[in-house]
Amino acid sequence: MSVFVILPAAGIGTRMASTTGGSPKQFLALKGLPILIHSLQAFLAEPRVTAIYVSVRESEHARVAELIAEHKLSGKVHVVTGGDTRQDSVANALAALPSTSPDDIVLVHDAVRPLIDTATIARTIAAIEKHGAAIVATPAIDTIKQVERTADGALITATIPRELIVHAQTPQGARVPLLRKAFAEAAADEFVGTDESSLLERANIPVFVVSGSSRNFKVTQPGDLEIAEFYLAG
Repeated sequence: MSVFVILPAAGIGTRMASTTGGSPKQFLALKGLPILIHSLQAFLAEPRVTAIYVSVRESEHARVAELIAEHKLSGKVHVVTGGDTRQDSVANALAALPSTSPDDIVLVHDAVRPLIDTATIARTIAAIEKHGAAIVATPAIDTIKQVERTADGALITATIPRELIVHAQTPQGARVPLLRKAFAEAAADEFVGTDESSLLERANIPVFVVSGSSRNFKVTQPGDLEIAEFYLAG
């Protein structure tokens, strides 16, 4: 059995653009290293990971290849061309996986979640081995309201019990054939989901939830880098 990892990193990060000079989030420095390198190193620390495929814009190929070589990660890390959407980027990498066994596993992780820990990665792999598909998520803490959008704003229509809600994180993954099936069905119907789990759910593939943590957050806006540095400082 092989364990593959896909890091979609073709996004521009418009919410951070005004504070980064237009540089994509995955290349921003965090404790002296690009965020992308932190994410790669986290998965390479898990011995069961066979290979990692990074999906990037074609114009960033050389830059990412140089980073991989500079940090001596070339053995297991490969670069593929991403697409216009996250789903396209993951699909391109999924097609490139040299998977030969129905037992092979693939994990998809946001390149800008640099604080994922090895223990959570290992638990996700174990959950996929047992259940076929799994995602990392955290319990809902705040009260969750369902709303209806109106011309004057949102109108509450229901309160959803918190025990029925989790906040999805990454990695999200499945046996390779299951995720390929989910992606193929979505492509055939021109369906675009918000994450891999939404495609698996749509294909009637049960998805198990692995407990995550607040550390495993996504760097999306100004101020997130300072929070990440705080966590890294212990």
